[in-house]
Amino acid sequence: MSTPWKGNDDGAPTATSYADGQPATPAAPEWRRLSPRTLLVHCGWLGAPLGSLALTALATGGRITGGAWLTLAAIATAFAVVTAAGLIRWARTDFRVTGESLDVRSGLLTRRLRSVPLHRIRTVDLTASPLHRLLGVTVLRAGTAGSGEGSGELSLEALPVAEGERLRAELLARAATGAVAEDPVLARISWRWLRYAPLTFWVVGGVFAAGGSAYRALHEMGIEPWKLGFVRRAFEEFGTGMLWLTIPAALLVVIVLGTVGAIVLYVENWWSYRLEWADAGTLRVQRGLLTTRSVTIERARLRGVVLREPLLLRAGGGATVRAVAGGLGNKEENRKRSGLLPPAPRREAVRVAGGALQSPFPSEELTDSQHGRLIRHPRVALRRRRMRGLLFVVLPGSALLAGLGAAFTPVLLHAAWIYAVVTTPMVLWLARDAYRNLGHGIAGRHLVTRSGTFSRDTLALRREAVAAWTFTTSPFTRRAGLVTLTAAVAAGEEGYRIPDLAEGTAPGFAAAATPGILDEFLTRPARNGGPTPAA
Repeated sequence: MSTPWKGNDDGAPTATSYADGQPATPAAPEWRRLSPRTLLVHCGWLGAPLGSLALTALATGGRITGGAWLTLAAIATAFAVVTAAGLIRWARTDFRVTGESLDVRSGLLTRRLRSVPLHRIRTVDLTASPLHRLLGVTVLRAGTAGSGEGSGELSLEALPVAEGERLRAELLARAATGAVAEDPVLARISWRWLRYAPLTFWVVGGVFAAGGSAYRALHEMGIEPWKLGFVRRAFEEFGTGMLWLTIPAALLVVIVLGTVGAIVLYVENWWSYRLEWADAGTLRVQRGLLTTRSVTIERARLRGVVLREPLLLRAGGGATVRAVAGGLGNKEENRKRSGLLPPAPRREAVRVAGGALQSPFPSEELTDSQHGRLIRHPRVALRRRRMRGLLFVVLPGSALLAGLGAAFTPVLLHAAWIYAVVTTPMVLWLARDAYRNLGHGIAGRHLVTRSGTFSRDTLALRREAVAAWTFTTSPFTRRAGLVTLTAAVAAGEEGYRIPDLAEGTAPGFAAAATPGILDEFLTRPARNGGPTPAA
């Protein structure tokens, strides 16, 4: 004799028991709620306006103007609205993991149910800002196959940390698991790498960006930085001093501040960094000091890696590594989540890239099957780079300074020829460096391409990941006999360029890299010697 079916509060059947020993029917998974601390996370935005009011009161000696009171009233109103909206959102959002899918229900008037099959989940990202860590919660983002501009991503905010870890394990349980033959840990942080932190253009640009942000913040609080006494005195002393001393001193201060800022950001972003194979099918990156991040990438969705060498970092012998993988979100999210290695020695970057690919990374000139190296591009590509540099850098600047000199002061005429003399060899050197960095080839299962001078990028991409090819020309490149190939990939930046190939060899290279995609567009010699369309 068996007991009848019973339903739970949601109307889903519960497990039944049988007196005759037959197996019970599995119960439907229960719907789970987010942590109530979600409401406190939603109120975190109050820190900036309240801090602004406090600084304003401090700067004005405790006097709060009528505008400040209006701002405080607006903050109070917004707080009530945001709190009510957050409460409704928390009360009407729940989720569950069944044997086949992750289901999320949300919405007040219009109820929305999103159900994603577990076998389509490719990456799981746990992120915790300082506020999240203070409250003991984390944000879980699950990226799915084919996720483009965030449409394929599910996000659960403010889960307790332990529950987030358990849920990630549940979501990745469908991934192919198994023992890793070698040491699963590919890399750990080494603080000797801190010497590479300042080797970026943002050492200088970041200082001006931070100064601009501070100026806007002070201006919104009603404080004019130029009217502050110490700021005015500093500019007066700078203007009256010897410029051949004050200008280098100012540059030195900017570089020192930028270096300190770069080191602080490096520590914040890569604290407790660890790259490892969690199992035979899952690559995991963990990092972060104040804001922690743990990103998992399914091996089947890892399409390749990019060895990136910005100009200053390359001069210091360093490089970084990024993953080319599906399910990491839109381009902005992909940039945040695809990092596999911080700025580190190039040898270490090559080793980590090979570990991620689980095959030797083709880091040097080695992929032409006949000569064992990357295929060089036609020399006309060098002439194009020289011409572009002269036309778009040297000529406009020189002409502008010369025109201003003719109109206002002869001093700028001297500045014009000095500018031309200084920038011409610089442009020619950069053009030659950009040309020397050009190369492409095939290394086993991978398509390899390298280009760039301000950032030299070496891409190793799985050949089967290329979905389509785009051939791009302009009147100038057609005249030079060049063509740019773009490999369309459902991962990473979604398109990777191979610039300035010889027009006659580009179709053959694309066809050799990805057999079958271009066959119907190619022509082959007929037996009588004439060309005939391919079948």
